[in-house]
Amino acid sequence: MQVLRTSDSCFAALSDYPFEPHYTEIIADSGEVLRLHHIDEGDRQAPVVLLLHGQPSWSYLYRKMVPLLVQQGLRVIAPDLPGYGKSDKPAAREDYSYQRQVDWMGAWLVANDLSEITFFGQDWGGLIGLRLVVDHPARFARVVVGNTALPINRNSNPELVAKIAQFRSDGQRLSLPAMSRVLSRLPRIGLEDQDAFPMGFAHWQKFTWETVDMPAGFLMEMMIAPAATWRVAPRLLLHHYLGLSLRPLTPLGRAYEAPFPAPEYKMGPRAMPSQVPTLPTDPSLEAQAKAWEFYEQFEKPFLCLFTADDPVTRGAEKSFIGRVPGTRGLDHQIFERGGHFLQEQRHHELSDAISSLIHAT
Repeated sequence: MQVLRTSDSCFAALSDYPFEPHYTEIIADSGEVLRLHHIDEGDRQAPVVLLLHGQPSWSYLYRKMVPLLVQQGLRVIAPDLPGYGKSDKPAAREDYSYQRQVDWMGAWLVANDLSEITFFGQDWGGLIGLRLVVDHPARFARVVVGNTALPINRNSNPELVAKIAQFRSDGQRLSLPAMSRVLSRLPRIGLEDQDAFPMGFAHWQKFTWETVDMPAGFLMEMMIAPAATWRVAPRLLLHHYLGLSLRPLTPLGRAYEAPFPAPEYKMGPRAMPSQVPTLPTDPSLEAQAKAWEFYEQFEKPFLCLFTADDPVTRGAEKSFIGRVPGTRGLDHQIFERGGHFLQEQRHHELSDAISSLIHAT
């Protein structure tokens, strides 16, 4: 396994990310050493909050929440997943799977010997973190999830599976505007015909995999601060017709692009969407089923904090609330606005809810 490491110089200009780096070395199943980065802020004796990011972000996503949680008397730990941020980046597509990310982060968790953890995860941070709780239940005291899911699909028909496989491998280039239009119309999870969700999400899977220089920073600034990208149309045309890279336009976008100084560093963001288990043929189906069996008996506090305007996970909170025993009696919140990356715009509300849950339980 070839492993890449982003130079510290790529992060030198991030004035709003003043946190001291911490590193942990783990041994991958293939024998290579992976160095994983994390933030560790606050009193070492305080209750631990573990914050996990998703794709294509990194722990920079939590820069606004970290000081708020520390001010409320908590110890905040925010890792970068393998392939993201300041963590090492395996360079091949086959290096990445859902199970490997769970195993890698499990090794990181054990190496740091964390316990009595309140977990918060969003996007892939939720998919991976929820499985960490299953694998290491004694280390976790509470679970908070936002704009994420624990997907499992046993019901899609063979024709749909074949249609999605053909679409993802047809060699036709998918433009960013075309992909974005489809994602904006995804059905609410659990509320509509769920055969439509895998087909729609396949557009994101196809786009990220086939775009070698996947524009992580550009996509993040479009999703978080679309008003700042008013100059985007000419660039999209050049990208579509000439294949030119979409470089970020703003300091925010450049911060999210910082971990990826060249296309070969982007295999994590490119490969991981295809690992989301939206079909009954996905290799993680059995592990997901066992995870749901675990959560259907989970009595510890389990809080949902979602946004109503997230096109990807709208409605996913309904798969948890009531089904997980620990959700009962808690103040679950659905924010009207906040987008998919709600940590950027709802950092005060998220921090207050996490802190309140810890102090109340």
